[in-house]
Amino acid sequence: MMMSRSGARLTNSMMATMGPHLFSSATTTPRILSTASYLQNGNQVASPARNMSSWTRKRSTLALGEKEEEGGKQPVTASAGGDAKNDKEIVSYWGVSPSRISKEDGTDWKWNCFRPWETYQADMSIDLKKHHAPITFMDKMAYWTVKSLRLPTDIFFQRRFGCRAMMLETVAAVPGMVGGMLLHCKSLRRFEHSGGWIKALLEEAENERMHLMTFMEVAKPKWYERALVFAVQGVFFNAYFLGYMISPKFAHRMVGYLEEEAIHSYTEFLKELDKGNIDNVPAPAIAIDYWRLPANSTLRDVVMVVRADEAHHRDVNHFASDIHYQGRELRESPAPLGYH
Repeated sequence: MMMSRSGARLTNSMMATMGPHLFSSATTTPRILSTASYLQNGNQVASPARNMSSWTRKRSTLALGEKEEEGGKQPVTASAGGDAKNDKEIVSYWGVSPSRISKEDGTDWKWNCFRPWETYQADMSIDLKKHHAPITFMDKMAYWTVKSLRLPTDIFFQRRFGCRAMMLETVAAVPGMVGGMLLHCKSLRRFEHSGGWIKALLEEAENERMHLMTFMEVAKPKWYERALVFAVQGVFFNAYFLGYMISPKFAHRMVGYLEEEAIHSYTEFLKELDKGNIDNVPAPAIAIDYWRLPANSTLRDVVMVVRADEAHHRDVNHFASDIHYQGRELRESPAPLGYH
């Protein structure tokens, strides 16, 4: 009974002394004194004030040491910059700070999603009418697969080419990423080079994504169009992944035909612009910097360079399919890096 009462008094004394510090929101972790320091001469409880003052001094010393340690490491701040649309700074403990990049005229580069050395001038001289005639069964299957995908797109978007372009680019940016990812894994498994095709396909995916970022500035998607992107991308990604695993030559041929349809869609877009059915608004700033367009460029100029990009992607994917049809692997032929 005496032991029980003594234990109760001990518990109450410890909670009264240490409770506010144990359950406070202070960031410094307190050092908890052992129960033995409260006991003297058997079950006699020592004066808590003396122990508390000692604990407080230790805690103050610990906090001071932490402040000194923090003072010795100055955090690095980096501006969000450019397309982040705010001037807030990012505090980095790790010392990773982005380098300041300037344009040729000395002004600050404001885009984080791409750098000046990734910009280019589109090759407008490319033949837009080239077409691979489907001869083999696999070619015909790829051709009619793309044609069947065009029908619901025509029904849903009709003549709304801005929204149509956005939907097209959310799909067109998938094959390059899937193909590059699978070639990357294949290169790792086989301990062999890819011939540059990993980078070439990822360049294609990034280029298509930049098309989407551009048209986002022109046509604002509605909520149901965003929901449609979720559904279409989910289905198409997995279907193309499976198709590429089974037959890369079929996958690349299908993308070649998909790019041919993209050329047709952007040609119709240009016709509507020329007729005045769509406002020929000034080109978005991101498009002017990415394609090195003149400052007074318009939406028509943007559609022209995007169509030229699609023609280059058409050529690359038909070429990749031809390599497989000849019984070779992509790595046996140098990839057309930087082919815009």
